Amino acid sequence: MGPSHTGDAHPATDLREALLEILPDPGRVTSGASALDQHGRDLSHHAPRRPDVVVFPETAEEVSRILRFANEHRVPVVPFGVGTSLEGHVIPERGGISIDMTRMNRVVEVRPKDFLVRVQPGITRTQLNRHLTPHGLWFPLDPGADATIGGMAATNASGTTAVRYGVMRDQVLDLEVVLADGSIVRTGSMARKSSAGYNLTGLFVGSEGTLGVITELTLKVYGIPEHTVAARAEFPDLYAACQAAYGIIGSGIPIARVELVDEHTVAAVNRFKGTAYPETPALFLEFQGTKAAVEGDVRLAEEICREEGATAFRFETDSAARHELWEARHDAALAILAVRPGSRMKVTDVCVPPSDMPEAIRRARETIDRHGVHGAILGHVGDGNYHVVFAVDPDDEAELAVAERINDEIVRFALERGGTCTGEHGVGWGKMRYVAEERASVLPLMRAVKRAFDPNNILNPGKVFTLS
Repeated sequence: MGPSHTGDAHPATDLREALLEILPDPGRVTSGASALDQHGRDLSHHAPRRPDVVVFPETAEEVSRILRFANEHRVPVVPFGVGTSLEGHVIPERGGISIDMTRMNRVVEVRPKDFLVRVQPGITRTQLNRHLTPHGLWFPLDPGADATIGGMAATNASGTTAVRYGVMRDQVLDLEVVLADGSIVRTGSMARKSSAGYNLTGLFVGSEGTLGVITELTLKVYGIPEHTVAARAEFPDLYAACQAAYGIIGSGIPIARVELVDEHTVAAVNRFKGTAYPETPALFLEFQGTKAAVEGDVRLAEEICREEGATAFRFETDSAARHELWEARHDAALAILAVRPGSRMKVTDVCVPPSDMPEAIRRARETIDRHGVHGAILGHVGDGNYHVVFAVDPDDEAELAVAERINDEIVRFALERGGTCTGEHGVGWGKMRYVAEERASVLPLMRAVKRAFDPNNILNPGKVFTLS
């Protein structure tokens, strides 16, 4: 990994000394090689780049002082959670300060009667749910990785339960945000709805650290379902599986999860986990509600799957068995990488109108096969979002070029059908050129917003879109 720098005026050693005056604790201001490496990459194939210094604030006031200093001296700042992003969001392209939020991981307040929780950004979703369980509550969004809540908000993450509960933007009622000049602002309230001016909460959710640093979130939470059933339906081909998913959604079943995996994904999971699932395309399903309602939903879903040619339909009510089923789905991407040791992840993330999903999946498979590469298809087909995952050698330019050509064809189809280049992973720098096309008519407005919030362009510069 190459050296980084913040410019001649602020070499890394001087920068660290200056930050130690703000955080007088050597354990919370580091320029050690391992910390710089950890904060210079994410899970993707994108080229790593070290920051100059990593800092670990513990309060919003400390974040404020760091940003005030960085803004005054024109030092780039990139917020960092646990590094599970997939489009280079947290890679400090221009060096500077990586501001690690994981020490800000407290649950500030639980309000069970209001179905609300206030948290700091560094808490992960599993940590949050462990805290909520004694209250009979849970936070349902599940992007697969055990991401921080702040990182999930920054990318407007969603995942397996979005078909029922929506995306991160639907869960956030209020944010505490530190702006580039060090100002601390609040964007919303604890009320479930408001017509009081612009929706700045929604603006910061999905802004990927380019407009401010999130230091607290107020989230909706939900009662733990009375009864849950997980099911796995096997199909002879991907098209039939997609048609079944579309049929389930169209039937009005309040399905909690509808996940597609192709035969390549299943084969990789079997090798990685030691499981023995039949290596055919499959839908992973989850139903939640009262026992009577869930039993009826499961019967109807099975009928729909059988009508579309399902060769098997198996369901689990035991919590351990359900956990095993969903663990296999969550580990799919890691399983695909394990097929090729030393590889990195290149993943597509388009979202199309649900009626276009079967055709989108069919075309994606044809495109992959036509290029003669190994690519696995999986996704949240209940809301039209799917992924193609490639295990690539990040140093092989020819291989990366082929994967990018496939990605380009997949994105083109999505945009032609009124879809988007990124359903949940965000833009980072990996999808900047597509966002410039997809949002061409409003790109000047987005640039104006960026300049208003961050006139010196210190916050995660070089991400989402260019300023020129």
